[in-house]
Amino acid sequence: MEKIKQTKVKAMLITKPIGSIVNVKGWVRTKRGNKNVAFIALNDGSVIHNIQIVVDVLNFDEETLRLITTGSCISVNGLLVESQGQGQTVEIQAKEIELYGTADPETYPLQKKGHSLEFLREIAHLRPRTNTFGAVLRIRHAMAFAIHKYFNDNGFYYLHAPIITGSDAEGAGAMFRVTTLDPKLPPLKEDGAIDYEQDFFGKPTNLTVSGQLEGELGALALSLVYTFGPTFRAENSNTARHLAEFWMIEPEMAFYDINDNMDLAEDCLKYFICYALDNCYDDLEFLNKMYDNGLIERLKSIIDNTFVRLSYTEAITILENSQNKFEFPVKWGIDLQSEHERYLVEKHFKKPVILTGYPKEIKAFYMKQNEDGKTVRAMDVLFPQIGEVIGGSQREENYDKLYSRVKELNIPEKDLWWYLDTRKYGTAPHSGFGLGFERLILFVTGMGNIRDVIPFPRTPQNAEF
Repeated sequence: MEKIKQTKVKAMLITKPIGSIVNVKGWVRTKRGNKNVAFIALNDGSVIHNIQIVVDVLNFDEETLRLITTGSCISVNGLLVESQGQGQTVEIQAKEIELYGTADPETYPLQKKGHSLEFLREIAHLRPRTNTFGAVLRIRHAMAFAIHKYFNDNGFYYLHAPIITGSDAEGAGAMFRVTTLDPKLPPLKEDGAIDYEQDFFGKPTNLTVSGQLEGELGALALSLVYTFGPTFRAENSNTARHLAEFWMIEPEMAFYDINDNMDLAEDCLKYFICYALDNCYDDLEFLNKMYDNGLIERLKSIIDNTFVRLSYTEAITILENSQNKFEFPVKWGIDLQSEHERYLVEKHFKKPVILTGYPKEIKAFYMKQNEDGKTVRAMDVLFPQIGEVIGGSQREENYDKLYSRVKELNIPEKDLWWYLDTRKYGTAPHSGFGLGFERLILFVTGMGNIRDVIPFPRTPQNAEF
């Protein structure tokens, strides 16, 4: 087969070099035709659309054509021409075909269309070849790029927070242990406790639940930093909103108060969604058609609306006066459930909401306390369908107040001495937040389950791929 430089389908559909001899490589989505002509729909993953390959059957080896079935991988040299058929503007008249890999029609799991998302999760190693997951993964890539671009363009520095840590940023305790000790015969102290001094790091360590605390260290030197990396939660939860391994974007900003924090959160979310609409429209259009016919309209509404800002106390009053029957009763002091958050966003205000001033008892130890002694300068950004998409706060910069809160919650000082040190030496007002990447992708794609917006979901009893 003559060596011709490959052209991606996406590039070909944009430039449309009519009359050129081109090469495309990809996977067969469908093949149809008769004894004289065959039509192959080929996709290389660069775009949601296929390129049609027109094959004059008489000019090709019969055995090779027989082996070209759905799922097989081929390379095609041919002439790009305007298409006479419906559904495409250009097509390739095949001159040469090389078969890279076959896919047995009797066993290839994606031979037919219309598989359920539940079935596709069982074959996560093959589901990227479907239109749905091709679209989701391209959007996921675009959002990751947009995140780095936004923060870089706004003067932030990308800080790599550790994945292995000796601290629990959230105080939740649901962490995965990292150890080299023999699980059957670990070394023991005289009192029978495990002797972690003999472990690799000389102390108990875990997979991180957040890069926030380390992000604060960076912000108190570089002013503006963000982390973007994997985080882990060992919660035994099988809901459509939870993963054991997921990605977080966590900016930390010196000299930002809670209002600056809210401004940044709103601005970056609007930027990300605008980027998706500008750069992923074909994929969004497909998902809008196949899964959520309100998707594109909802995305545009985020950009067009100013986010509502109100206190937790005001939100509780609205919920109590709503006459809506909630599964979880509403009263001041509770941690709002998804049904409460979605009521505020979808029914009461009909636009995104930023809640502030939460009771300190339901928020983390590091949040700055308000003068009332009951609330902290927390903020949660609530979106339609998703609920909380961002959680953050102004951080407590006063050493005495922070130390007092650590003691109050019985957090081991030996695990956080370095964090407390930053309040001793050149402390400064600062703020930050966490944006769950998969939750953002859920919103942007309109998918209903978080397991369908990450390539290889990690959930209880599931680490197959």
